[in-house]
Amino acid sequence: MPWLKTMQRCLVRNIRVRWFRLKWFSAIGAAGLLTLAASAITDPVADFKAGIAAIDAHQYAPAIKDFEGLEKRLPKLADYSAWFLATAEFGMKNYAQVPNALEPVWKQTPSSPLAAKAYLLAAEAHQQNGAAKQAVDILRNNYDSLPQPKGDTALAAAFAAAGDGVSAAVYYQRVYYDYPASAEAIQAGSELPNLKALLGESYPPEMASAMLSRALKLLNAGQTQKARKELEALIPRLGGADRDLARVRIGVADYEAKENAAALRYLRSLENLSPEADAERLYYIFQSANRLGNEPEAASAADRLNRQYPASSWRLQALVASGNRLLVDNDFEAYEPVYRHCYESFPKDPPAAFCHWKVTWSHYIRRLPDAGEMMREHLVLFPSSDEAPAALYFLGRLAEGSKDSGSALAFYSEVVREYPNQFYSTQARDRLASLGPGAPAPAATDFLRTISFPRRMRIESFKPSASATARIERAKLLQTAGLENLAQDELRYGAQVEDQPHLMAMELASLYSASHPDQALRYIKHYVSGYLYLPIESAPLQFWTLAFPLPYRSDLERYSKQNGLDPFLVAALIRQESEFDAKVTSYANARGLTQILPSTGRELSRRLKMSYTTAKLFQPAVNLQLGTYYLQSLTQQTGGKLEAALAAYNAGLSRARTWLKWGDFQEPAEFIETVPFSQTRTYVQAVLRNAYLYRQIYGVTQPRAALAEVRH
Repeated sequence: MPWLKTMQRCLVRNIRVRWFRLKWFSAIGAAGLLTLAASAITDPVADFKAGIAAIDAHQYAPAIKDFEGLEKRLPKLADYSAWFLATAEFGMKNYAQVPNALEPVWKQTPSSPLAAKAYLLAAEAHQQNGAAKQAVDILRNNYDSLPQPKGDTALAAAFAAAGDGVSAAVYYQRVYYDYPASAEAIQAGSELPNLKALLGESYPPEMASAMLSRALKLLNAGQTQKARKELEALIPRLGGADRDLARVRIGVADYEAKENAAALRYLRSLENLSPEADAERLYYIFQSANRLGNEPEAASAADRLNRQYPASSWRLQALVASGNRLLVDNDFEAYEPVYRHCYESFPKDPPAAFCHWKVTWSHYIRRLPDAGEMMREHLVLFPSSDEAPAALYFLGRLAEGSKDSGSALAFYSEVVREYPNQFYSTQARDRLASLGPGAPAPAATDFLRTISFPRRMRIESFKPSASATARIERAKLLQTAGLENLAQDELRYGAQVEDQPHLMAMELASLYSASHPDQALRYIKHYVSGYLYLPIESAPLQFWTLAFPLPYRSDLERYSKQNGLDPFLVAALIRQESEFDAKVTSYANARGLTQILPSTGRELSRRLKMSYTTAKLFQPAVNLQLGTYYLQSLTQQTGGKLEAALAAYNAGLSRARTWLKWGDFQEPAEFIETVPFSQTRTYVQAVLRNAYLYRQIYGVTQPRAALAEVRH
């Protein structure tokens, strides 16, 4: 009876692959065995898992039996079945079978994340089967789909196998010079000398420009010693502007390696450079001298840059660096002209908006009469500036001060509309509530219509398209099969190639939300980069809880209340500090959820009479206890000013206390905007914004927190 033989073969296969079920099989008897065998035939997911387990164990023959015909029984994962079947065939050295087995991968709808890998595997199979020309053809015909530098490496190997050494050298050179920090570049570097010896005069010569490009990429990648060595070797082969650039970048390599004295000595010695190279040389002399505290030499280099190369981007960078140093000293008279030169000389360059705002803000905080005019000018000139919401908000504050409530309403409403989930929108909402109902002033409204704010994400449909639905179903099937990595790859691919990345991000985040909320949050940030421009009511509650998670809630609330802190503020701080990764260590050696330094943890533990080891900072409850106590202590030491306490948490207490003396601040936002460190200013604004959103999402009194779904 053929059906019985089929059943028996299936049973033997399942016993071999699923050895851990043997005792179970023997316990239930022959009738049970037949039942289970029949069930296994109809359970394609079980065969799918068994086949992968066999491949992992290098048992390719059983894997082939598991995957043969499986694409028809598991059509939603036909490409995966085909891929693993081809992998098993390759493992068995059945190279002729591999390309045909991969056909379902390339025919898959929606497109398969395995397609590019399948081209590489098919090419390797052709090559192993002695059909190197077919390997070349499949790679060249699908070149745009290949991941790099793997694609060029595979093509180089295929050309070499086909006897086309010249083309092989060309592609290995691409890898070596275009991707110098990659593992493939190491392989290419070992193959190129062999090809050079083989080809002799036919070997395609390396272009000096490509060699220079490689050295500069190494420098940008932080491989300063290697870059310096290659630049030195290149000098004799280069001429003109390229040679001058290489000479200067040798000094830059020293500067990047923090060898400031060596960089300064070397850069001083260079002469007869092209204008652009000399401008760069002067900029790095300026920076090296500043690092060494040699103010006269730094000033001399900056002056030469201003006089000799007024339009150079290196002069712009020097102006911004000079302005920032003077800003830290709160020296209005010194930094204003520097920033003014920046935006007047380079009005179209990105730093111009920042420089213009620093002058504008210095006028506002000193209550100069032209502050409003400058803020309007900022919006006209730089409507996409990061400082545009601040300009709108403080125009509203100026209007309020002039008893012009209609203009204030217009400006505050614009902040809320354009920047719904940013710091200044939280401040604007408070002001709107204080002002009460009213009509926006026509003059202010007319002015705002002239501002060309950039188009941003506003409302996205959270109803999946047919393609997104299919991809999500595929990911869930993979997850059900215990293949979380493949499920993630499926969703990541969908986020990259399709038009609903926010849905893929939600699915990815959902895979991690319970065990790794930090990873879930990072998926939202990465694939929905404009999520803060979404009005909160336009997205499902699940989206916001993934973007603003609240793990460890019980301990967080307990220690927050114990220290008189708002739990949502503490959650907001943790989101900014560690993204809720309890095991993270920062570049500054801070540890855990609230990012406590070991030395700080030791001191706080002593005050709280707690036993302490550095390892305890990775325990969420301990870290929360110490972090909340620390924030409460900073709040007390800054006179109860939460915004200053947050600045102290990020930049240190002594700096925060100094900044508090820089002005007669009429509201917290003025202090925050005056903080001279961009990183700290952004940090404080982000924490306060996060706290507002946490209250919106989780606060039981907030009507928007009741959103369970969004209608479109």
